[in-house]
Amino acid sequence: MINFLDIKAINGQYKEELKQAFNRVLDSGWYICGNELSSFEKEFASFCETTYAIGVANGLDALILTLRAWKELGKIKEGDEVLVPANTYIASVLAVTENKLRPVFVEPKLSSYNLDPDLIEKAITPKTRVILPVHLYGQLAEMDKISQIASKHNLLVLEDSAQAHGALYKGKKAGNWGDASGFSFYPGKNLGALGDAGAITTNDSELYSTLMALRNYGSHEKYKNLFKGVNSRLDEVQAAFLRVKLNYLSKENSRRREIAKEYLKNISNPHVQLPQVLLGDESHVWHLFIVRTSQRAKLQAHLKEKGIMTMIHYPIPPHKQGAYSEYASINLPTTEKIHEEVLSLPIDPTMSNQDVLSVIEGLNSYNE
Repeated sequence: MINFLDIKAINGQYKEELKQAFNRVLDSGWYICGNELSSFEKEFASFCETTYAIGVANGLDALILTLRAWKELGKIKEGDEVLVPANTYIASVLAVTENKLRPVFVEPKLSSYNLDPDLIEKAITPKTRVILPVHLYGQLAEMDKISQIASKHNLLVLEDSAQAHGALYKGKKAGNWGDASGFSFYPGKNLGALGDAGAITTNDSELYSTLMALRNYGSHEKYKNLFKGVNSRLDEVQAAFLRVKLNYLSKENSRRREIAKEYLKNISNPHVQLPQVLLGDESHVWHLFIVRTSQRAKLQAHLKEKGIMTMIHYPIPPHKQGAYSEYASINLPTTEKIHEEVLSLPIDPTMSNQDVLSVIEGLNSYNE
């Protein structure tokens, strides 16, 4: 069986370093907001080429807290609108509604699965305050165009970079295009912790200061609370693990690109729609390799018979979820087509060349 993603094998490459990192934390006697966290924040900010990084408990909190901080700073208020890709994972939308803001669903480009800049301006109203582009599946959204639109309309930009660690376009990495960006380090991400973890990047010192307090009970100084904050601190153990794995992120992204190139070059089945790279090779870090087909269940069953594990990201769009039933009647045909047809192939940096060839052969042998 070719696993969809062998997290054990990925982490096994760095087993001794991870053990050393754990022992370093254990021996320090300091487990919350210590040297490992502050060091990882500096190192991750440097990697993203931003001024600041703030470690938080998970990727959802990264988005929630950034929007919350802008509310505290008076830049947005309850009832304001946030433009979000209609085909994103539900976390992007949950962050909006958790702050009592209104999500406005914008259709993606079918070619990239990312926000269509041509549709963004059509969705802007007097209540629009934020654009929340998601670099879905690892490919940067068209951030140059999105940034121009935001500047023209005086809107904030919050990147959802949960799947795009290290993606680069026009000299800027994911996390350095918007006013702020949220990252997830869920174990299956390109940069994955050994548990839940997340971070926010920004170049805004006022936002940074506010977020540092909000994640820590609203406090900059012990027992003095400026805000009604939360407990969302990235712990020392996960920070230590992430420091190890950050050193290998670029290498793993390179391997993902190699696998993707082989897929793109050699999968030739006319019944399968391959993904497109719109902004250059470095703009995509291939968190997921998505294909589309009108007979998804049949293709998935065929690949399973060949010993190839696949997954569906994601079968139900946010506006069709029970949690957002108030949006169920919205007409979003491109989004619904994507969610009905997409299938994720294995793209694991520990895959062998033979595994890659087997996936290609499995796809090419499929017949509707």
